[in-house]
Amino acid sequence: MATSQPGKAQIRVADLNDRASRPFLIVPEADQLTTLGAELGLSALRKLRFEGQLHPDGSRGWRLAGHIGATVVQPCVVTLAPVTTRVEEDVLRIYTPDVITPAQVEDDDGEGAPMPEDDALEPLPAVIDLEEVMAEALALALPQYPRAEDVELGEAVYTKKGTKPMTDEDIKPFAGLAGLRAKLAGGSPEEDPQEDKEQDKD
Repeated sequence: MATSQPGKAQIRVADLNDRASRPFLIVPEADQLTTLGAELGLSALRKLRFEGQLHPDGSRGWRLAGHIGATVVQPCVVTLAPVTTRVEEDVLRIYTPDVITPAQVEDDDGEGAPMPEDDALEPLPAVIDLEEVMAEALALALPQYPRAEDVELGEAVYTKKGTKPMTDEDIKPFAGLAGLRAKLAGGSPEEDPQEDKEQDKD
């Protein structure tokens, strides 16, 4: 991965000056754009730039504050025609040695420790991989349902004979509820809620 000074793609935390910020800038070359674009399922990744700084955070932590800019091409979900999108996204990561992962500690029930509520919080690694952060940030920022201009998504309708059809909009609240219910029960959102009701009756 091509990098522009100042900074390197992989930064050892032990080499950082805890009294000063560390700037970085990553601009991948053409072949690296092709490789990353393929990994993300893109038709093309034309431009990518990741710039920011690592700032000391507290006595032992580090805060990564940056910005990612990219031009991506994806197939339209309706027509498969190429859709070009400009992605501009701020990136924040807070690395702290105080974060405990499920792999480090298990609860009394053996299910592991709870994950931190702040999505930006991450355990402090020995090496901060800026390429990995960049790829992850880009993946999260990509349009999930790219559409060509003047193209509208059709709406699926779910029904049984003799009943009123249910649209995607009607189903959304139930899908969210099913996901939450499965999470609390340690199951899968795909589990049939009717089966659970029948089991409860038994």
